[in-house]
Amino acid sequence: MRALDRGEAFVVTRNGVPVGELVPVRAREFVGADAAVAAFAGAPAIDAGFRADVDALLDHDPSPHG
Repeated sequence: MRALDRGEAFVVTRNGVPVGELVPVRAREFVGADAAVAAFAGAPAIDAGFRADVDALLDHDPSPHG
């Protein structure tokens, strides 16, 4: 755990075969609304038809029996 705190990562193996990786969790950093808006200022607009196409394909009913 101390090594993870220092930023070290580890490959987990089973019988010498890599099966996973143990990596430190990155600290979260707050991004203000102004910075978020500025980051996407130059992004292309999303076609409104795209959302309609996606909505038509997805089941938005949250109940387990849909």
